[in-house]
Amino acid sequence: MLLKAQPIFDAVAAVKAEETRPRVILMDPAGKPFNQKLAEELATEKQLIFICGHYEGYDERIRTELVTDEISIGDYILTGGELAAMTMVDSIVRLLPGALGNSESAASDSFSTGLLEHPHYTRPADFRGLKVPEVLLNGNHAKIEEWRQMESLRRTWERRPDLLEQLELSDQQKKWLASWIKLDKK
Repeated sequence: MLLKAQPIFDAVAAVKAEETRPRVILMDPAGKPFNQKLAEELATEKQLIFICGHYEGYDERIRTELVTDEISIGDYILTGGELAAMTMVDSIVRLLPGALGNSESAASDSFSTGLLEHPHYTRPADFRGLKVPEVLLNGNHAKIEEWRQMESLRRTWERRPDLLEQLELSDQQKKWLASWIKLDKK
């Protein structure tokens, strides 16, 4: 099944009548990979139009004449682009003012800083012998922040070292990383 050109051209024209230059996004596994940076860019747009293919896709004239961005959410195939578009919409909308209860939440989430997020803990401080790190219990906010930054870097190094290649690390972060690498070699 292919999306026919006429209904898509008509739908995009109707929306464009209200907004002069909306971004028209085609969900396509061959498209540019979606990431946090692109979510932040798209969150600044006044309007977005998502076109979602189904099964075999769409008439090629849709891509060549209407689309401003071809985007993929990963190297796999879905039955349609709707789930991919919903994933993107969720990621974009949470960046809009008022979408989250605490506007600082989006800024400190994984990938917003280029690093994965640090571990989180709840009460009680000791659950079945599993203890919350002492630094989180002492009330020293500077030390807590330093621990969060260190653990964020450690988690990224352990789970997604590819992300570190894109970052400009501080001197302190370089020291932490060097110490872990040294320990890892032992």
